[in-house]
Amino acid sequence: MLKKYLLIFPLFLFSSLAARANFVYDATCIDAYKAILSLRMNEARQLIAKEKQLNPANGIVVLLENYIDYFSLLASESKSDYEKLKDRKSERISALEENDKNSPFYLFSQAEIYLQWSFLKAKFGDYMSSGSDAKSANSLLKDNSKRFPNFLPNKKSLALVNIIFGNIPANFKWIAGMMGMKGNAQYGVNQLLELKKELPDSSFSFYNDEVIWFLCITEINVLRSKNSFDKLIGYLDGMDNNSMLKAYLQGYVSSKTAHNDETIRFLEAAPKSNRYINVPPMYYMLGNALLNRLDKDTPVALGKYVNEYRGTAYIKDAYVKLAYFFLLQNDSDRYNAYMKLARTKGTTTDPKDKIALREASEPRPDIDLLKARLYFDGGYYSKAMAQLANKDVNGLKLTRDKIQYYYYLGRINDKINKNYEAVLNYQKAIAIGKETSYYYAANAALMIGNIYGEIKENQKAAYYYHQALDMRSHDYQTDIDNDAKAGLKRVGQ
Repeated sequence: MLKKYLLIFPLFLFSSLAARANFVYDATCIDAYKAILSLRMNEARQLIAKEKQLNPANGIVVLLENYIDYFSLLASESKSDYEKLKDRKSERISALEENDKNSPFYLFSQAEIYLQWSFLKAKFGDYMSSGSDAKSANSLLKDNSKRFPNFLPNKKSLALVNIIFGNIPANFKWIAGMMGMKGNAQYGVNQLLELKKELPDSSFSFYNDEVIWFLCITEINVLRSKNSFDKLIGYLDGMDNNSMLKAYLQGYVSSKTAHNDETIRFLEAAPKSNRYINVPPMYYMLGNALLNRLDKDTPVALGKYVNEYRGTAYIKDAYVKLAYFFLLQNDSDRYNAYMKLARTKGTTTDPKDKIALREASEPRPDIDLLKARLYFDGGYYSKAMAQLANKDVNGLKLTRDKIQYYYYLGRINDKINKNYEAVLNYQKAIAIGKETSYYYAANAALMIGNIYGEIKENQKAAYYYHQALDMRSHDYQTDIDNDAKAGLKRVGQ
């Protein structure tokens, strides 16, 4: 009898372990996932702990824990936290490899972890490793798609791979080429849109908010859609109203499409409870929007950003913006104090901070030009034009100010669809600024290329795209070059 029991016991133990090694997106896991997407991390951790007690070998828990690190790092942008957490990727992949190989989540969950760390590594400058992780994710997703062609989550992540490799900046395309990877960003967006239609009637409807998030970020940063505000805000209406991510995206979409009043309204209405993690970039967005409106509350928002943000981006820029606010209040002492902080705090890794450092070291801006610039950034085009309407350009002593004068006249006319006036002023900005390190002339050439490209005068468009590329050693060099090359591709050159 004992011998028989000893023979049966290993089989029982094996079958018991196998039964527990699984991937179950049960109600607790779905609630945890939704809490993560709403940026309520403590709530998510409590739900994950509950799931671990009930189902300790559930592989979905491993994936959810990676989601927490992913969104927490995106929110904080803390390099030190990134360095502490990045080794968890390989640990989690190993844990998932020991789970149920017959589940559609087996390869998918590993791919998700590779993909999330690919995004994070790119954000923190580990580009080669980022590309390698994206390639690993793509390989796993394609294998999983063959095994489980009707598994909807595959579509989300395959779409993201398409977007990643379809939008690699020209100076990093060698990485994709070396890895034999290519993609199509617009095709990736179409995949997400198709998935968005399929999700509501599926068991994966809880992925809706994540799909909307990627659609918004891609439309703004990759496709650079000019008139996407109504469409994207419409998508966001379908997100959880208690989501901090929703509030962030509403503010982000509004700020990037020159809907400044909406930016302020959305961000000021964001959840204030300590149930949510802190998202300092929201203070930066709000501070910029308030400054664009010349609002008295500007220092509160930008002050919270520089005091609470744990990353390095836009610190110098935030101090310069604070200085400008006080300059417009005729407070020279605080203007000078914040410009000193802009020179001594933060880094110049981001081009915007590099420009901020130079602005902090140059003569004070002309007040009318500064107001025109701020109003323009906020989409207040009539107010911006009013600041320049009676301005005598010959009265401006600095070359910088003369370039800005024509550049912003061009930008304002461009936005109100006065193409002739826009091109005329852009050309004047190019003539004065093409030998300087300011970005205005190169971007003016890019904008003229876009104007001609939109009306299908492709040869003229190509001429100005090439002119933008011919200007060297200026601010935003990489971004403008990449956009000009993309423009040449659009017009068949």
